[in-house]
Amino acid sequence: MVRCGDEHHGHGHCHGHSHDDDDHLKTEGEQDYLYGVVDRDAVLVLNEHEPNAGKRIIKPWAERNTLETYVESSVDDSLLIRIPFASSSSVKLRTLLLNAGPGEQTPDTVHIFTNSTPPIDFADAADRAALPPKSPQAPAQTLSNVAATNATQVVEYPLRVAKFSRVRDVTLYIPASQGAETTRVYFAGFKGEWEKSSREAPVGIIYESAPQLKDHVKVAGTAAGSNNLGS
Repeated sequence: MVRCGDEHHGHGHCHGHSHDDDDHLKTEGEQDYLYGVVDRDAVLVLNEHEPNAGKRIIKPWAERNTLETYVESSVDDSLLIRIPFASSSSVKLRTLLLNAGPGEQTPDTVHIFTNSTPPIDFADAADRAALPPKSPQAPAQTLSNVAATNATQVVEYPLRVAKFSRVRDVTLYIPASQGAETTRVYFAGFKGEWEKSSREAPVGIIYESAPQLKDHVKVAGTAAGSNNLGS
């Protein structure tokens, strides 16, 4: 797995490491993975080549690196992916996980919106992505340096926690690929914590405050919340 933060002056550097204890690391990394609270059947994708393919990129942890299922854009290289969480859950997000590509089919930029009810369309997303960062309608965060890993590894992108509390849904707006005619995404997921929003006692999920996974690769000179990663 690759861990990416913000890149100085728009240049990212990911460094790979190989380890033999992968089974242990998967278990460790899964403890804050929010697959169970995503409403997969309600995932909505605009401009997808194959109908209802969007929910297939929401995968169990053990299947996060599989390449058999993916969502690919249709008439051009733009995608709009809305991922709702279960109505009974209150979610705080810390990390977006992506596996996309390969190569030029990787998203160039990803604008992340939260709590878009009713769902936004391409025109709405484009208008809001152009707003000043402090506007309440602007993206909660923008990833402007999406790593092209040739669809071989999941990349972790730290999120600004203050803007990702009490999240009901996330919309990923991908205006363009890195040069290909279509954009392809194999996997999308989140890490963070959640609690039931009913009267029952909260059920929390521990998140990584200081990631220890040895299979992560951190971009040199990066940190969550810097200017290049999100706006």
